[in-house]
Amino acid sequence: MEEKSEKQSFARPDLYVYENAQMGVTMKKLIKKITNYYREHGGTGVALRTVEKLTGFRPGAISYAKWYHQDKASAAQLQRQRTEAFSVLPLFSIVVPLYRTPEPYLQELISSVKAQTYPHWELCLSDGSGDETYLQKILSTYADDDTRIRVVTATRSLGIAENTNQAIALAKGDFVVFADHDDVLAPNALYECVKRLERQPETEVIYTDEDKISMNGKVHFDPQFKPDFNEALLCSVNYICHLFVVKKSLQEQVGLLDAAYDGAQDYDFILRCTEQAKQIHHIPKILYHWRCHQDSTAVNQESKTYAFAAGKRAIQAHYDRLGITATVTESEYLGLYRSEYQLASTPLVSIIIPNKDHAADLKRCIDSIEEKSSYKAYEYVIIENNSEEEATFLYYEELKKNKENVKIVTYEGDFNYSAINNFGVRYASGEYLLFLNNDTACLDGEMLTELLGIGSRADVGAVGARLYYGDDTIQHAGVILGLGGIAGHAFAQERRSATGYCRRIICMQDLSAVTAACMLVRKTIFDEIGGFDEELAVTFNDVDLCLRIGERGKRVIYNPYVQLYHYESKSRGAENTPEKVARFHSEIAFFEKRWGELLKKGDPYYNPNLTLKEADYTLKRYDEGEKSE
Repeated sequence: MEEKSEKQSFARPDLYVYENAQMGVTMKKLIKKITNYYREHGGTGVALRTVEKLTGFRPGAISYAKWYHQDKASAAQLQRQRTEAFSVLPLFSIVVPLYRTPEPYLQELISSVKAQTYPHWELCLSDGSGDETYLQKILSTYADDDTRIRVVTATRSLGIAENTNQAIALAKGDFVVFADHDDVLAPNALYECVKRLERQPETEVIYTDEDKISMNGKVHFDPQFKPDFNEALLCSVNYICHLFVVKKSLQEQVGLLDAAYDGAQDYDFILRCTEQAKQIHHIPKILYHWRCHQDSTAVNQESKTYAFAAGKRAIQAHYDRLGITATVTESEYLGLYRSEYQLASTPLVSIIIPNKDHAADLKRCIDSIEEKSSYKAYEYVIIENNSEEEATFLYYEELKKNKENVKIVTYEGDFNYSAINNFGVRYASGEYLLFLNNDTACLDGEMLTELLGIGSRADVGAVGARLYYGDDTIQHAGVILGLGGIAGHAFAQERRSATGYCRRIICMQDLSAVTAACMLVRKTIFDEIGGFDEELAVTFNDVDLCLRIGERGKRVIYNPYVQLYHYESKSRGAENTPEKVARFHSEIAFFEKRWGELLKKGDPYYNPNLTLKEADYTLKRYDEGEKSE
């Protein structure tokens, strides 16, 4: 569906003969590309990227091309799929806007549709070229050869939205499937959709993973392994894209594509569909191949500024329809967007900070808030727990003398993170609770405003932040269930300047959990679920809290625009005594007993094709799990 800048190069069919020629990248653009890459990844990153480009090998990574050919459906599997019986036999209408499409690409697209192992489809082709082109004869031949291929030709040149709508007008199916005119469907694409509908017949929207293929169709690269439906991520970037399938009745309910958003017409349409859909399902398989020059995307993005501006307007319209007061801006990375929520009031935030000695750390934490925070409606609840140093108590006295918004309460029991924080909450007067470690320091004045902005939405229960170690590597960019066995921090120890797989480090998104080193929770929700579970004295208590919030139908959000240092040691938490080891294992057993089914199923905001052995979203090796059918 997405109008790709690469397509503009093929307005004339004779240009197809040059598809394997070196693109005319100017030295100026090349230097800019290298400079941008250096700024994001550093000198080491540039060196590794150079090795990758020259040899096709990235140290420590699995070759995606090799992985794809191992993972794709085998000939035997495809043959079995052709004979499989289903209790539901929906008709899929594949709608494709054509515009002077190079004949070889059109042939590959149509061949990929005709090769589908599920036979109940129709291909609705709309030629919006606007003049008598070579396409008309070709299309007539295809339609005569297969009655499932339906064609409409415009008498004038059409924009992409209008052209797609003309194809939709031909659709008679139960579901509408969107594809671009020079892309390719995997042969099992529709089969996998029917398989999902067999299990979940109320499904109204389906999307799949995708990759890109070279102009000659021989090389697969840049896979997009997506999470299950992720509303906050969708408002940061159009991560859904292809393959997108929508129930015809839902399409009729939300209407056609809107030409006002040409360039991002698919983004606007996806947002409208997801607003209304009751069941949205993701199939974590590469079922769509987007034709793209391997070196052209970054170079040509700037020529599509109109499309990115349209994307911004599409998200803004989404918020307006939902009655959400937010402002959308484009980020420094084209195609990524930032949403800033406006607060309707100034609720009191209780900042809950457990503390044992470390007066200097605590002072740095509080000073960073006092000096920088533009939001002033907050109080501190400092929970003293068995401190011994005189400096600690002197600092407490200084705080009480100089600040009216400080409460210092004493928890006299042994260290139990959950119990200490639950104790502190009893003294909190705020409508919102900000759980904050004493060894953190906020980096800008909008921390509380940003947390409250998204956190004040009625459907949100908790909000977390992006945290850095003192050496400017990432300590936390969200939690992935199953990572390292139980749960782990995404992108841990990546460079601070890194953006991560598919820019996930810098995108606001729904997640299963975030760390309580900096986590905002609405107090009514915290009380409703009974606070932290005190059986989890040290580990996974914040993850457990977030999962119980999710059980209540409330969302957990990672907000990357809230940035703090977290000065804990990278080696902190070593389980190096028999008592600690026993406690650690007992807490793992407790967590696994409560959340075993979820751990087995996998984190819905991750992707089962990605590894759980590393935090960097690299491909899963086959020794990590069986290939799925």
